[in-house]
Amino acid sequence: ADRTCWLLKGEPCSKCFRALCCKGPPPPRPEYDLVCIGLTGSGKTSLLSQLCSESPENIVSTTGFSIKAVPFQNAILNVKELGGADNIRKYWSRYYQGSQGVIFVLDSASSEDDLETARNELHSALQHPQLCTLPFLILANHQDKPAARSVQEIKKYFELEPLARGKRWILKPCSLDDMEAVKDSFSLLINLLEERDFEPSRM
Repeated sequence: ADRTCWLLKGEPCSKCFRALCCKGPPPPRPEYDLVCIGLTGSGKTSLLSQLCSESPENIVSTTGFSIKAVPFQNAILNVKELGGADNIRKYWSRYYQGSQGVIFVLDSASSEDDLETARNELHSALQHPQLCTLPFLILANHQDKPAARSVQEIKKYFELEPLARGKRWILKPCSLDDMEAVKDSFSLLINLLEERDFEPSRM
């Protein structure tokens, strides 16, 4: 019947058209190599595990580094997560080479001392020669906690507007309670990765 409809009408019917177009494997999704940094306790491992649909049980802080392939509909993100302990952060820069984007996770409900440390680390990353031209996704995690600071407070405290002017960055609130919002934030990062000439974002 399908061949008949092609021959009689001189064009394929919708059923034939789907059969012709949909044969073969779908085109491969682009892959991007990202580095994920942030202090211990910021929630890096938990967020990435949830994005990979892994069980939240038995999650332990990353002590060195780990690599996860995080699948999205239009891309695969190969995320190298670096441990955030004091004695590991000084080695972060050894793992920056080859990165195409940066995920920085901070605990928006942390102590003032930890928040200042996180600010200093983010400033260092934004100014590092191997990262300074890359898109940044900055996640203000633990927004579900009572002591969480708002995105506007984080933006002001971290001095993102003056420091990151001219750079491509996204600052978004997040928590494990709203993984759809986390996925939306990663989709924005993928957009920046796909369009390297994109205008600097200040969302």
